[in-house]
Amino acid sequence: MPTRLAALLIGSLFLTGAAAAPAPIDHVDPPFWWTGMHDRRLQLMVHGPAIADLEPAIAYPGVRIAAVTRVANRNYLFIDLDIGPDAQPGDVAIDFRGAHPIRHTYRLLARTAGSAERKGFGKADAIYQLMPDRFANGDTNNDSVPALADKLDRKLGHGRHGGDIQGIIDHLDYIAGMGFTQLWPTPLVENDMPAASYHGYAATDHYRIDPRYGSNEDYVRLSREAKKHGIGVIQDVVLSHIGLNHWWMKDLPTPDWINHNDGRFVATMHHRTAVQDPYASKEDASNFTTGWFSPGMPDMNQTNPFVANYLIQNSIWWIEYAGLSGLRIDTFGYSDGAFLAQYTQRVLGEYPHLNMVGEEWSKLPPVVAHWQRAPTSMPSMMDFPLTEAMRTALADKNNPNVFNDVYEMLSLDYLYPDASNLVLFEGNHDMARLFSVVGEDVDRWKMDLAFIMTMPRIPHFYVGDELLMTSTVGTRDDSSYRRDFPGGWAGDKVNAFTGAGLTPRQREAQAFVKKLVNWRKGASVAHDGKLMQYGPENNTWVYFRYNDSKKVMVAFNANTKEAVLPSARFHEMLSGVAAGTDVLTGKRFDLGKEIRLPAKSVVILEL
Repeated sequence: MPTRLAALLIGSLFLTGAAAAPAPIDHVDPPFWWTGMHDRRLQLMVHGPAIADLEPAIAYPGVRIAAVTRVANRNYLFIDLDIGPDAQPGDVAIDFRGAHPIRHTYRLLARTAGSAERKGFGKADAIYQLMPDRFANGDTNNDSVPALADKLDRKLGHGRHGGDIQGIIDHLDYIAGMGFTQLWPTPLVENDMPAASYHGYAATDHYRIDPRYGSNEDYVRLSREAKKHGIGVIQDVVLSHIGLNHWWMKDLPTPDWINHNDGRFVATMHHRTAVQDPYASKEDASNFTTGWFSPGMPDMNQTNPFVANYLIQNSIWWIEYAGLSGLRIDTFGYSDGAFLAQYTQRVLGEYPHLNMVGEEWSKLPPVVAHWQRAPTSMPSMMDFPLTEAMRTALADKNNPNVFNDVYEMLSLDYLYPDASNLVLFEGNHDMARLFSVVGEDVDRWKMDLAFIMTMPRIPHFYVGDELLMTSTVGTRDDSSYRRDFPGGWAGDKVNAFTGAGLTPRQREAQAFVKKLVNWRKGASVAHDGKLMQYGPENNTWVYFRYNDSKKVMVAFNANTKEAVLPSARFHEMLSGVAAGTDVLTGKRFDLGKEIRLPAKSVVILEL
């Protein structure tokens, strides 16, 4: 079993007996902790040959062992610590007493001032999502790592392409310049899988950044440098499953550590409504949360309290260690419901103002809204219903009232405990590129972006869509959704960071996104203003964002000719308003008697 990087600060191991050398300790997770945490409890997982044969002891002021648990596998000990409010930062000696004693030095660190009160991402933010392996290669020395199976191969759509943390750091000025204030990289923890490991959703070590991306310190440096650019970092977390090559799989702590650990691969059938359906069979509900995603992704058994504790502490550790502004929880509903309630309660108990967003890929608002309610109480969810409604609407060139389904979907916001805290997006790494979905129609592409940036939501944007990147449509084709960002590799003929080699249409699109996002950044009415929408008619749709001091009118015309709307219809919002200025073009619109909308356009009028 390889030892953990020195970067993890696990501490030193040394012999205290004079006989044969003691068995090593391979893992102590979490590798270190902090004093002054809200929850004074900490559970250590200690892993090493026959470690359960030894008895741990601590003599450190303010720290005591509350419980020691031995499980079926004698290579594990679970040590519950109580870290009192008077405990001071320092090196805590844990003596493992027995025939061949071991001393392990465990570090307690001082918390950063104000850590517990950190503000998470919110309505004033705009999120930029990227896949690190496909964004920029800042350090070619880590493109392949001898100890890890999946090597660099840019010719393969599912291969490693070499993007890394340094590449992100090198281009934070680009992300900030585009107006984005939050960064969501797909998972960066180690994925030591034989193939297709680039996506990051098959963790093989929860406490180690994948060396092909960099080190743990590099991740902390990314967070620190991002803050200097006015950008927070959101960590992508996977609670429901791990990679088959996770170090646990070589030596499972307990027989029930993963679901279906009896030699059979049991796939989830993805019946996501079964956990909410009053008529669902217990078998379907159980299969949804215990079935595996694939033979290479074992499903975690979060009903095991040690599994649950490990996952919760891991998220808290990364938030504290890397100074994160939030979490994005992958495949949220696939986890055990009682565990999810405990997870949100404990993480938010430690960080009351943090934000977390869960993924529940359903087009049905009640299915998504379920997770925002108690007892799970996830603060935010990905707004797949509204996202899918707008993408589907703009892909339809024959509908005489294209926006009606979007209008009706939005009317269902009453189902959510807090609809304005949902994350609305135009695309992501699992979806066909927006530009391809709308038939490479720039005008309809613009409509979708204006929509996500003016809705009462937290907007999220997928890397490369500012360049009108295209993909396969109709069949699942991950490689086409995840092509390399131009300019991120030495020798790229096109460089989106500098503009070199971009087509005039790409330059226009990039400038459009930059103007739109930067406008929203300073428009408080788009952050917390109220919404009033009017029923779509004849391929036009109008809504307003407003507060006590400001009004913004957003108007869509999907027709191939100019649309003329009577101003009187919107008298509730336009009473006393003579004109408005489009924030996108600077054009002034007379609103006295009628509103003339150009063909295939969206306007955002400040009134």
